[in-house]
Amino acid sequence: MLSSYIGRFAPTPSGYLHFGSLLAAVASYLDARHHQGQWLVRVEDLDTPRNIPGAIDHILHTLDAYGLHWDGEVVCQSDRVDLYQQVIDCWLQSGQAYHCDCSRQSIVAHGGVYPGTCRARGLPAATNHAVRVRVSDQTMVFQDRLQGEFSQQPAATSGDFIIRRRDGIIAYQLAVVIDDIAQGVTDIVRGADLLDSTPRQLWLYQLLQQPAPHYLHVPLVMCHDGEKLSKRLGSAPLEPRQATATLHRALSVLAQNPPAQLSIAPVSEQLDWAVTHWQPDRLPAKRQILDPTAPIPPA
Repeated sequence: MLSSYIGRFAPTPSGYLHFGSLLAAVASYLDARHHQGQWLVRVEDLDTPRNIPGAIDHILHTLDAYGLHWDGEVVCQSDRVDLYQQVIDCWLQSGQAYHCDCSRQSIVAHGGVYPGTCRARGLPAATNHAVRVRVSDQTMVFQDRLQGEFSQQPAATSGDFIIRRRDGIIAYQLAVVIDDIAQGVTDIVRGADLLDSTPRQLWLYQLLQQPAPHYLHVPLVMCHDGEKLSKRLGSAPLEPRQATATLHRALSVLAQNPPAQLSIAPVSEQLDWAVTHWQPDRLPAKRQILDPTAPIPPA
């Protein structure tokens, strides 16, 4: 009997897959397979100015080379814009969302929390207007499987937040929730840099009258200079020909303590072992950890 668990990995094609993103992929894959569930791959390519040609193919080829085989077809968010817009139009009509022409600088002046300037202005649709969703003063609380209880009041930390940008691009917060609902995602395993986004997403689940998934936010791996591994910093793309050694390193960083002899085993054998022995609670309940496998640069 198949499990009802549905997990996913959702990379952005703003760069190639690097070691930091591999850790998130491996963690979500192991969690899904350990629970005899499905593992989906969705490409979050809405931020078109940042997309790099060839990145999607590289990401998918790399996942395949590392033995991270997904279920079903790969979904691209760029093919689903009409679905997001339907929700925005519905909320605009009901008054749950509104147009806004406030500049980023004006919001910075309020400590980064939107003060609701355009809530009652009744601005029309325009090419230079963003769309914001109204939030209440409700505190959103959830139990993260690793980080523990997390609570946040979106009204106090962000205010009414953007669901469609001034340039017309659908915001991440809305797209990710609509897609996870549409795909039936029950469990989300991702990096702890997205922990602060979760309460806003929970607010959207509530507005859409849908149950929220379970969350597991794994620590980000930091370089010894204190920066996280990221596409922005140009972290080295993964080499498929180094998959065996790199996967073993990833399992070590994820605190799974893989046997040393697995370091030369095929990726399929490593993953079989890791699925059986997956214990995410071996990771520290922190947002960041240093990569214990990386050499310390000379002073």
